Amino acid sequence: MARKRFDDSTCSVARALNEVGDWWSLLIVLQAMYGTRRFVDFQQELGIARNILCDRLARLVDNEVLRKEDVGEHGSRHEYRLTEKGRDLFPVVIALRQWGDKWNPSPDQAPLDLRDRETGQPIQPMTVQSAGGKPLTIRDVFMPHLEGKAPSKTKVG
Repeated sequence: MARKRFDDSTCSVARALNEVGDWWSLLIVLQAMYGTRRFVDFQQELGIARNILCDRLARLVDNEVLRKEDVGEHGSRHEYRLTEKGRDLFPVVIALRQWGDKWNPSPDQAPLDLRDRETGQPIQPMTVQSAGGKPLTIRDVFMPHLEGKAPSKTKVG
């Protein structure tokens, strides 16, 4: 069964999921954020089958989340590096990690300790904030174009 695509959706979340929505793609992006660059290293770190890794790397390159660089002097050797678009996924991945640490923690190890390189201080939890920096919940925000309208019956997924 073919995977549903949302290229024509008006929902930016659905369109974003076209590019990085499966678990392998996000885990590849996470590994790239950790500094992994070579095919064999992605395969070793993730325990992913070669054909799946080839497919996801090609898709991430096609979607300009990663770029493939020829770094071989003799023969063909490539590395995969995050593009600006890929680096912009950093807060998304951190938010997902923090959500997972809260709601589905590993029973065998403590959450990853992420710290500010400059100060050595732990990073703060990801939050949605007002223009003034006040943390906001889902109840604190609204979409002006939907005010006064009935809930949409358009399905995203």
